[in-house]
Parts: sequence; structure tokens; C-alpha cells
Amino acid sequence: MPRLFAHGPSRDAERKEQTMAVKKAALASNWLSVTDVIQRLGRARENRDQHARLLNTLEGQVTQRRIDVERSLADLPSNERSKVVTRAVNGHRAELRRKSADARLALVREAGRLRDEVAAVRMHFESPMQMLMRESLGSERRSRLIGQIAQSGPTELASLASYAAATKDKELGAALCTRVSMLPVHDRPFSSHELADALVGESHRNVTQAVMEVERIAVETLHADSTFETGRTNLTRNLQSAFMRRDEAAVGADLSDLDALTANKEEE
Repeated sequence: MPRLFAHGPSRDAERKEQTMAVKKAALASNWLSVTDVIQRLGRARENRDQHARLLNTLEGQVTQRRIDVERSLADLPSNERSKVVTRAVNGHRAELRRKSADARLALVREAGRLRDEVAAVRMHFESPMQMLMRESLGSERRSRLIGQIAQSGPTELASLASYAAATKDKELGAALCTRVSMLPVHDRPFSSHELADALVGESHRNVTQAVMEVERIAVETLHADSTFETGRTNLTRNLQSAFMRRDEAAVGADLSDLDALTANKEEE
């Protein structure tokens, strides 16, 4: 029998359930749905691509200036030619930097704005349990289900949990989680956290990774802009980006098709 519905909660689930009751809630005034967060990621990607195209165009102009100057100074000794080329290229980069400053700044700021928007709602998506209990809050069916299972024993509750997971019945799942929360931890016939993961775990992973990617895009956009301005790559920043990508991959979501994800949420 899968661990989700093994008799009694796992030790990790027990610890989570024991600490949830004493954790103080922090209040937030911002709200975005899962679909909203996914859409913000789409905008962040578009903004990043626009910024990258702009920088590629500018770097192409810098490279062309280097080629032109080197060609025109072919008769000079290599040491002298290198100095002149460096001065000419640096001067051209400075000119391009000034001319493109407003456009680049607007794109960097947009990346930061999107990062701030999704970061402000991260606390609403801390766990599948949190998302499940909010999913059908106030629904009449959920209220009826809570009443119907009020006297159900461990065997029936475990069976209903299996049924809820198999049919993706979130209202039943939320009602069952409410019911078992009233039982002593060691008497609970299933882990409510594992049931929540079976019902909304994928959605939780999607939104978690989306928030992380929006934050990384903002960092990478700023780093890319700084690299263009200075003409030098910062290895420390590249390492930071690599660590952020590693953390995203560890979440395990598939965000390759954002349109499909938002369409699926709208159909639910």
C-alpha cells in the first residue's frame, strides 16, 4: 500500500502537523493566484528576452567597432595598435551606454517590479496543505462533507483519503484534512500533508518554481546589464545564478509550456 495511506502519519508529517498549530501567521496584503504567478513568469521571460536582444545588438556594435579600428590600424605595431583599439572600443561602449541607458533601465526595472510582485505573495504558497485548505474554502459541499464524516472511523477515513487522491477531489480532501486534524497525531489514519501533496502538489511545485525563476531572471537581467556597462564578466555573479538554477531544478516542476499551465488552471 502506498505510503500516503499507510496507517499513521510519517515522522516528517507528524512534526509538520505538531508545529503548524503553534506557528504564528504573518499577514500579507497582496494576492496573486497560481495563474497570475505563472503569467508574471511569462512576462518576466519576455522582458528578459527583450533586454537580451538589446544587449546583443549593442555588443554587436562594439564588436564591429573593434573590427573596423583594428583593420584601419593594421600597419601599426601590435602593442600600439592594441592600446588604440582598446581606447576606441571603450569610448564607443561608453557612448552606447549613454544612448541606451533609458531603454535598459526600463527593462531592468520591469524585471525588478515583477520579482517584487511574486515575492510579496510567496507566503500564500508555502505548502500544498495551505493551498488545499484554501482551495474550496466556504463551499457548501465541503461543509456537508465535514458533517458527513464527523463520526467516521480510521478505516473509513483512510479509504476516503485514497478515493479523494484517486479522483482528485479537493473538496473531499480538504474535509478529510479538517477531520483528521481533530484526532490525536498518533491516531490519524493517513498523513494530511501527503494527501494535500497528492491533490495540489503539482500546482504547489509550479508556483514555487515560478516565483524562484522570476527572482532569478531579475538578478540575471541586472547582472547582464552590469556586464554590458563594464565590458567585464563577473564570475561571482555567474556562480550565484548557477546556484539559483540548481535550486529551481530541485523543485521538479515543468514550466516549459506556460500557456498550457494557465489553460489547465482555467479549466479546473
